[in-house]
Amino acid sequence: MQELDQDPYISPDLGDLPDFFLDDFDEEYLEKIADYFSECFPEAYLENIADPCSLQFNGDSTPSWPKRQRPAGTDPGSALSPAGMAGLSTDPPRIVHLHPSIQLIATPDAPGNLQLSQPTITFSLPNVAPPPTYILVPAVAPLCRHQMPPLSPVGGAAAPVQMSSSPPASLSDTTSKAVSFPPASPLSPSNDISTCKESFPQFPIVPNRPQAVKDYIQKAKEHMNQTCQDIEAGINLVSHYVDAHLCRREIFGSGKNKNKSLDSFIAGDTDRQKNRLSVSQIFEHSNGDKPKRCILLLGAAAMGKTTLIKKLCYDWSRDCVPNFDFVFVLDSKALTLTEPIFSLQSLLLDLSSFAPPCFNPNAVSTQIAATPKRVLVIFDGFDSLREYETLLQIQEKDLIPSLQRDSSARTYTIRQLYSAILQRVLLPGCTLLLSSRPRGSASQLLRRADSFLELCGFTLADIGTYLSQYFTTPALRASASEHLKNSSYLHLLCWNPGLCRLVFLVLEESDGSHSLPKTLTGLCHRVLCLKLERGRNTAYSQAGPQMGKLVQKQQIPIRSPAKRCRKNARTKSRPRGRKQRARRTRRKKEEESEVGEREMLSQLCYLAWQGVKANSSILSTGWIISDQLNGFGHRTGLFYSYRTRTRKVPSSGSLGSDDDLILLWANPFLQSYLAGVHLSLSRIVSERTFLQILAFQSGTRGRRHPQRVELELTQRFAVGILFQDWTELQGLHSYSETAVSRQATVAEFLKELSYGDLSPVQVLQACHYIYEAFPTHCDGSADSGRVKLFAQLGKTFPEVLTFHGVPLNPADVFAVQNLLQGNEAQSRSFFLDLEDSGIQISGLRALLGLDSINTYRACIADVISLWERLDQSGEEELCKKALSKFKIHPLKATQVCHVEHLAKLVNIHLQKRLPYSQSDSFLAEGVPAIKELHMLEFELGPERGPLALPKLWELLPGLHNLRHLDLENSKIGDNGAVELANVLVSLGFLEVLNLSQNCIGDHGVKKVAAMLRELPKLHCLSLYSNMISDEGAESLAAVLPHMASLTELDVKYNKLTDVGAQSLGVSLRGCKKMKALRMWNQCIPYGVFERLHQQDNRILCH
Repeated sequence: MQELDQDPYISPDLGDLPDFFLDDFDEEYLEKIADYFSECFPEAYLENIADPCSLQFNGDSTPSWPKRQRPAGTDPGSALSPAGMAGLSTDPPRIVHLHPSIQLIATPDAPGNLQLSQPTITFSLPNVAPPPTYILVPAVAPLCRHQMPPLSPVGGAAAPVQMSSSPPASLSDTTSKAVSFPPASPLSPSNDISTCKESFPQFPIVPNRPQAVKDYIQKAKEHMNQTCQDIEAGINLVSHYVDAHLCRREIFGSGKNKNKSLDSFIAGDTDRQKNRLSVSQIFEHSNGDKPKRCILLLGAAAMGKTTLIKKLCYDWSRDCVPNFDFVFVLDSKALTLTEPIFSLQSLLLDLSSFAPPCFNPNAVSTQIAATPKRVLVIFDGFDSLREYETLLQIQEKDLIPSLQRDSSARTYTIRQLYSAILQRVLLPGCTLLLSSRPRGSASQLLRRADSFLELCGFTLADIGTYLSQYFTTPALRASASEHLKNSSYLHLLCWNPGLCRLVFLVLEESDGSHSLPKTLTGLCHRVLCLKLERGRNTAYSQAGPQMGKLVQKQQIPIRSPAKRCRKNARTKSRPRGRKQRARRTRRKKEEESEVGEREMLSQLCYLAWQGVKANSSILSTGWIISDQLNGFGHRTGLFYSYRTRTRKVPSSGSLGSDDDLILLWANPFLQSYLAGVHLSLSRIVSERTFLQILAFQSGTRGRRHPQRVELELTQRFAVGILFQDWTELQGLHSYSETAVSRQATVAEFLKELSYGDLSPVQVLQACHYIYEAFPTHCDGSADSGRVKLFAQLGKTFPEVLTFHGVPLNPADVFAVQNLLQGNEAQSRSFFLDLEDSGIQISGLRALLGLDSINTYRACIADVISLWERLDQSGEEELCKKALSKFKIHPLKATQVCHVEHLAKLVNIHLQKRLPYSQSDSFLAEGVPAIKELHMLEFELGPERGPLALPKLWELLPGLHNLRHLDLENSKIGDNGAVELANVLVSLGFLEVLNLSQNCIGDHGVKKVAAMLRELPKLHCLSLYSNMISDEGAESLAAVLPHMASLTELDVKYNKLTDVGAQSLGVSLRGCKKMKALRMWNQCIPYGVFERLHQQDNRILCH
């Protein structure tokens, strides 16, 4: 071990401790000390303890007990002369690296003693000059107890990839200095030693790094600061970025289905507001929690996941994310590189997005492998969770052992390296940030992730902020704001940041001569026309200078004055045919250009449809794309190229690289729109194929999410395009005349659709179909034929519209509202189920303002928030409607928050007023939904059920009209049974009580049985699969004759014996209304049960 610098808090060498020191300590006491150090320090350090009495101390933060041989010829009991001590001092010192929570304090008033506290140990050092006394006491626990991995060994050898903790005596002297902790103030010896859990420090300790690594980090920050500022063409991160709103999403499950799907619970708007956090809080964690090492970032298409990642990288470049020394962004598009020519070093330093060229990759990769906890790896560009699941399932033979041995000696594919990082084979201690769209099942990924974040989109305030940043001049800003207010649908589309940019692009080019689009189809059509116009201007601007250069290169002949005069005379005598020919030539070129543009658009539409079918935004390499089409796509902004870099000369000092370009669609909405154009206008797609694509996919009723959002958008665009202005369609496709026949086909399809048999997702899609086809039915601008067709479609919709479990964004709510408004004239009424839909409170208010809504269900917390807003704004009439139409029967509580929200609603019902409200006129009779609640199912399961039971016991006395209470498999135990017995007296109308699988014993069932007499209407009681023995059975037998309405009792699979069974059988004789008594279990002899059944056939085994 290398020598450490002297520190004022390091004790001097005390020399060897005499053998009689061991006489003062028994073996049991030494074992207690060893147990204490084994709890504080890793086992690797305790393996090297040779002599527990030979100790020296320094101020380093890492403990170790290196072995030391006693010098030959030295009597441990004899006195040590100064010469002998001087001789011993030449040997390598024995050093114990103490934990930073331990200090040595000198006490001069007790010379000649060494004291260690907890408990205090005092012993004398014989024949030694009296040194000061040292007391070993606990110090204030530091913010973090980081154990630094080793840096590269001497000689530049690479550290093993799997190294996540350092073995004994592996830290160099520079590293030891870097991680030394500052001295803490001493505490008294009586204080307890506080253990410190691992967490991110507020001021992270940065390990010592070689100069080459420091230079690379600085260069990487400078490079990221420049490259991450561009969001897209003309939009800068610094000037146009709006702080993203994130909310923590909880994933619940139990049994075999635990953590298998993100669709288990969709939080309401109120809960999302409570769980919101900023970008700076992504890597934070509460005190006592483990650091977030695998973070899953969820967001729909164009919600800003990539922009958020760029913002994180930009903040890291400005030293605003001090937790990490290295940040690498790995894109899913690199998976298209299938050659096994990459290593971990080339992956991180060459293929990572925003990474600068590295001229000393060995030093940098060694530092990365040595300090993985200082590395952040971001995966971006994944469209579904299933793609991560596929990478986690890669288990090729000999792959993992090969990566663990030495990943730098061999080369692998990108897919193999991605899989190794996700499976923690490579860089096991690094932090992972995985972005994806919230769809698909991924059991392994959800089990590995310890934090789930979701992008919430823009609020109204965010839209205003982005508008002020996008439009710099006050006149444009005022005009755009006015147009946006007058277009409700466009304003609602702006909740999606990607769509918000498209809306602002249209507002920027709008001069008042054209009306703003009213549908998503119209918006994408207008954006496409603007991009085509900009592409033409770019082509003309590029062609102009080239033509000028050609003219300058031509030789101008020198003519004599006479020739020039004859030339001018001939020119004057000619008619103006030259100008006419020039105009005809120019017109012909324009026509040819338009024809060529339509042909290229037709090809783009075909390629877009192929990408939608493949569920990919990458233009397949199997399709041959001409240079002309490639240039057209880039000029119009429909294409963009993703650049990957592969180093070809890894051994030389210079950096040689080749650029590998991947062609992609720049915007998912425009890709789906062009695919819809292909379906609607192309002759390649037959009528039969068109209907098959347009028809809803078959599947189980109630499936929550469509598997492919791009296909859903394409279907919506295909319908909307057919009902667009046909004159505008002529410039999109070569065969626009097919729109006439396809429109009639779609109208007939919508009329014959059986809406009552559709799942909630399909009902929502049908609402979008109708809105895209008939957006102007209410303003009088639509023709009578379309209005009549819309009225016919409205009659076919069922009166019960359920969107339970389907996420509803503002545009979805507007489409549903459009349908319901059209049915108000027909005096139809609807029931809306909006539970677990995540609908915003503003959208809920818009729907409840419709007269066609008779009753509705929604998140209880959101409904209460809506009542409070209406009460504060003075809209008493609407508040009364929202109160009277709200229903919660039957209620199934599957989350802890469901019980908390119900408790709040019961409290409002009992107090007959809203919290912080000055008026209670509309709540004078309480909450009708509470009065009408007759059935409550408590389905939180055995893991989360006990968390909500205290709230349940509080709210149950307020549910006076409850008739069915189901607490099955909630683990209430005897204590819960006692609490339930105390509230049963308030549930006089209870008819069904299910207490199955709740670990209830004799004590609990006695308390419940004593209160069963207070339930005169109870006819069904289930105590199936509990822990009731004969004593509990006798208490039930005693109360059965007094329960006149009880018709069924289930006590199967308990601990009853023949004694308890006979007691219940005897009691059954006095219960004339009892129809079934189920009490079979393995503890009852079969003969006894058969005899009881023969005596009374109401005694059943099943």
